[in-house]
Amino acid sequence: MVIKLVVGGLTLSVISAYRPQADLDEELKKHFWEDLDAAVRGIPHNEKLFIGRNFNGHIGEMSRGYDDVHGRFSFRNEGGTSLLDFAIAFYLVAANLCFQKREDHLVTFQNIVAKTQIDYLLCKKSDNVLCTDCEVIPSE
Repeated sequence: MVIKLVVGGLTLSVISAYRPQADLDEELKKHFWEDLDAAVRGIPHNEKLFIGRNFNGHIGEMSRGYDDVHGRFSFRNEGGTSLLDFAIAFYLVAANLCFQKREDHLVTFQNIVAKTQIDYLLCKKSDNVLCTDCEVIPSE
């Protein structure tokens, strides 16, 4: 689903995405990426694009071949690699990884076993200058 906002004469297309969890069927995950791919391809090039939410993936602190899309500030698994590959394909960057933050402003999921980051905000590389800061607001 795409929500379009007009802000100061700019059209922003906002997509909320929820990737299936790591232990779910591979076909579900493939379908997610195909749907997201189609949604992004439907956004006119002159519009600003923001994709956010739960990608159920860890992309890691080291960019390791993903220098153009990875800001180096994060905790990587298969889901994270898929996210980084998607970002490369569409010239996107993970905005919330471009700013060094304390752990409590990085963690988007926690339970008894772990604290981790699985939520990301993606935008076009060319529009990354619009993001002057991006962080998690800790809540209960």
